[in-house]
Amino acid sequence: MDLEKVSIREGFWNDPQEAGKLMKKLESLQKEINDFEKLEKQISDLAEYVDLLESLDDSEKEEIENQIEKIREDLDKLEFQLLLGGKYDRAGVILAIHAGAGGVDAQDWTEMLLRMYLRWAENKGYSARIIDESRGTEAGIKSVTMEIEGEWAYGYLQSEAGVHRLVRLSPFNSDNLRQTSFALVEVLPVIGEIEEVEINPQDLIIDTYRSSGAGGQHVNTTDSAVRITHKPTGVVVTCQSERSQIQNKERAMKVLKARIHQKFLEKQEEEKRKLRGDFQSAEWGSQIRSYVLHPYQMVKDHRTKTESVETEKVLSGDLDDFMESYLKWQAGQNKK
Repeated sequence: MDLEKVSIREGFWNDPQEAGKLMKKLESLQKEINDFEKLEKQISDLAEYVDLLESLDDSEKEEIENQIEKIREDLDKLEFQLLLGGKYDRAGVILAIHAGAGGVDAQDWTEMLLRMYLRWAENKGYSARIIDESRGTEAGIKSVTMEIEGEWAYGYLQSEAGVHRLVRLSPFNSDNLRQTSFALVEVLPVIGEIEEVEINPQDLIIDTYRSSGAGGQHVNTTDSAVRITHKPTGVVVTCQSERSQIQNKERAMKVLKARIHQKFLEKQEEEKRKLRGDFQSAEWGSQIRSYVLHPYQMVKDHRTKTESVETEKVLSGDLDDFMESYLKWQAGQNKK
């Protein structure tokens, strides 16, 4: 459907929230078209100078070389964006991190990953909000759920779903021994209505309780936190980040929809794998990426074989190389 025609229909703004979403999508698509047309013109303009390169002086040649380098960078960005063609790639993300094997070290590792993704989101200009958090008694985080809003957020972050492994000298034992820790990262697209699965309100158990931890005056004073249980699937979600019970319920429902949809997709994929005869259960040993801080410095993605020795930069949110290589790897897998 032509979004421009829809946007000028009578009554378009009767539903401001839905109209706002469509306008945002229209603006994004228009920007992509403008960027492509601008790049096309730049290439056309430069082509006129190719036959004249021999007659140009050094400063003019350097200027053209700089323009060519800029065009190459823009082409790389366009190529990267072409890899983002999935149904929900433009959507925001529900990202959850759970501490695995490794005790306190795993909980600390979970908090390190949280900081990494928050910095990545900040670098991208995305907004990130923690929805629910369970802190460890000694240090770190047992589990945390957050929402990241921004175009293509799911497209980028789908590369992060899976088990992440950390190897380092433990700061939590007196002998400072080497410790291996694990954390599981879940990445779910923020979706509106679920096409494949219908949620019946009668299937929901909604409990309210008092929030705990940091958060402001509403914490521990009102029953603002919300827990929703979906009886048919057993999915349980909680939210205590907002001041009001209504806001927490809305955010919890958003997470619930994403988790139920993910369960539906996982069941479909499991059936396909069983038919192909290559079904395997997920285990802690099947990590997607390792972060080694001792005895050497290395981050390695086990699917794409992408590596970086700049561990501090990666842990500070510099993940683009890993995300791009994953999308290329995934495109290759889909062709098989």
